Amino acid sequence: MASTLLRQVRYVDPRSGTDQVGDVLMAEGRFAAIAPQLPEPDPGTKIIDCTGKVLLPGLIDLFSHSSEPGHESRETLADLMAGAIAGGFTRIGILPNTVPALDNPGAIRSLLDRACDLPMDLQPRLLPWGALTQKAAGEQMTELAELAAARAWGMAGFADGQPLQNPMLVRRLLEYSQSWDCPIALWPCDRALAGNGVLREGLQAQMAGLPGIPVMAETAALTTLIEMVAELGTPIHVIGISTARLVALLDQARNQGLPITASVSWHHLLFSTEDCLGYDPNLRFDPPLGNPADQRALRQGVKAGVIDAIALHHQPYTYEEKTVAFGDAPAGAIGLPIALAALWQHLVASGEWSALELLRSLTLGPASILRTDPPQIAVEAAVEAVLFDPTVEWSVNGETLPSSARNTPFFNRPLQGKVMQVCKGARNWSCL
Repeated sequence: MASTLLRQVRYVDPRSGTDQVGDVLMAEGRFAAIAPQLPEPDPGTKIIDCTGKVLLPGLIDLFSHSSEPGHESRETLADLMAGAIAGGFTRIGILPNTVPALDNPGAIRSLLDRACDLPMDLQPRLLPWGALTQKAAGEQMTELAELAAARAWGMAGFADGQPLQNPMLVRRLLEYSQSWDCPIALWPCDRALAGNGVLREGLQAQMAGLPGIPVMAETAALTTLIEMVAELGTPIHVIGISTARLVALLDQARNQGLPITASVSWHHLLFSTEDCLGYDPNLRFDPPLGNPADQRALRQGVKAGVIDAIALHHQPYTYEEKTVAFGDAPAGAIGLPIALAALWQHLVASGEWSALELLRSLTLGPASILRTDPPQIAVEAAVEAVLFDPTVEWSVNGETLPSSARNTPFFNRPLQGKVMQVCKGARNWSCL
């Protein structure tokens, strides 16, 4: 990699708590020098005027759905990876509910081999989660020892894409998992209490005439998980925090010293049930969007550190699958190429969050959950970085999205803020 000097770039590094403007020199895949102003570099160094731009560590997504293998008509693995780079994500957690499921070492190797075979100039690193149950069906546990010894970064529990519903099975999984230092991700929801609901129970659900899902469907399940952790001591990660009551329960559990981490979907920070009154099927999620008070509590929970990370839960669908009535639409939306710009615009540019607060939840938090070192902007650190321009305006449409998947509430809407370049190791800057 030829040396590159970024002049007067705002560099934000959550690991050191740094947010300031200066010159950043990169050489041989590492940060060579960082200072308020560096002298003229050696001849041949590429100089980029970065006034007004922001240098960020590469972002980490805990959970995304890969449609390949099994549902390539929704999105290919190449498109998913291209979308990640376009959005500034250099590492992506892949959930195990592919077809076939990531329930054995061979399936994980196959997914990683598919990625390595793609002719891409710059690839994000895939971090596959192994399935806790065979075929991710929620009935029989997998060979956890084999998954732990393979390249699974964690193990996640699903039952045909839904939360595990057998408490005794969950207890046994937590007992057997104590032998391995491997994150265990669980989604708390009691489907019997959720019934046929499609929107969070409350005033907006009544106004929309849609069946509601009570908060107790998730609090009952989370309370059960908390009791299991208190008795067994097995660390868990809780997926899909969506209500104020769940934030309060998590805060209480953590104050008791229980080893529980948690993440929230980025959509739940930016939308609430009020946005669903237009019946946009792209706002159908599972768990559903919270009421306005829930949305405020989730944002505060991230700021306060009760919620450790923001996860994308990128989930593509075809046009035909999503172009149906709200209650009939499959739950989920894409996010990898969009999330950073939307979160920055609505939370950082608005002044509600600092840049460091946002980036902590997209780098340090996910890295801690995955037991890995996060990217950082520091002298001698390997370059894994994103150049972001918060002033660029662009429209989310078929021409700007890397994938054929269009299921996002931001489609045909303007956003302000765009990833301009990405660099990993000795790779040259990839101009997007």
